[in-house]
Amino acid sequence: MQNKRISIVTGAGRGIGAGIATRLAMRGDSVICVDIDVQAAEAIAAECGERSIGIGLDVSDSAAVNTFVADLIDRYSQIDVLVNNAGINRDAMLHKMTDEAWESVIAVDLTGVFNLCRAVGAQMRTASYGRIVNVASASWMGNIGQTNYAAAKAGVVGLTRSIAKELAFKQVTANAVCPGFILTEMTKAMPPQLFDVQLAKIPLGRPGEPSDVAKVIDFLTSDDAAYVTGEVINVGGGYKL
Repeated sequence: MQNKRISIVTGAGRGIGAGIATRLAMRGDSVICVDIDVQAAEAIAAECGERSIGIGLDVSDSAAVNTFVADLIDRYSQIDVLVNNAGINRDAMLHKMTDEAWESVIAVDLTGVFNLCRAVGAQMRTASYGRIVNVASASWMGNIGQTNYAAAKAGVVGLTRSIAKELAFKQVTANAVCPGFILTEMTKAMPPQLFDVQLAKIPLGRPGEPSDVAKVIDFLTSDDAAYVTGEVINVGGGYKL
């Protein structure tokens, strides 16, 4: 067990990512808050405490990711936790979806996860220790108007289960978490009628909070979850029942 974990959280600048970053900081991790918006990343890092830092990074840029990870290893000598949360959506019906809408979502939501897992996974293999959590979505099972997003998130699930098998012999775990309808800036801005439609699909009768997702990731990245790997965990109040 690492006494002071070095934890990377991508997409940490707001919403679910911010909730994850602050939760991991509460338990004593040094959190590397990563976001395409460097100012947002730095703001969350400040909330996480003096041992955390904010970094601007395009996760879809493999060369930039490799440099970022190499710099972290030079600075800290270890990376214990990786939470891939960065993601975008460009929703449209299939017949109206542009090449750009397809390619940009795949680049960030799937290739970005691959880039970080590859770079960080190599260090975790060497250390024979690591916790990887990839944030997918309830939409991985399919959703109208989200062929790009659903395809990317389904890819994240397959990627996660594959690397769980590859890395298990090195005591590195990998799990996927699939949030359902979570209160974020995006969902709060939805038209009230659409918001109510989504709310009606949740058996527990309320939307989720970023903290609901963060608590699950807290467990999965702890030593209490040392025997949990390759799992796909829905955090949606029964949304997909």
